[in-house]
Amino acid sequence: MPHLADHTGVSPRTLTHLWRQETGVSPHQWLLTARSNRARELLETTDLQVEQIAIRCGLGSSTNMRARFRDTLGITPTAYRRTFQHQAA
Repeated sequence: MPHLADHTGVSPRTLTHLWRQETGVSPHQWLLTARSNRARELLETTDLQVEQIAIRCGLGSSTNMRARFRDTLGITPTAYRRTFQHQAA
């Protein structure tokens, strides 16, 4: 966050305030949501392993990704994939 604040020419506190004012969430929460949304997209459209998806999306590991999915969706990444993966026609 400090790097982004420096880049924009404001303090980290001001950036956080402006970000929350614009988006309704903290920068950290916004980033986690964006990463989770990308992970969901990859679960739906690829056959990549959960660990590979977690790394590609910046969630770190399959353990972190599972915790994030459990907390926000109430479902595991594997169960999400089974439910929502697009089937080839």
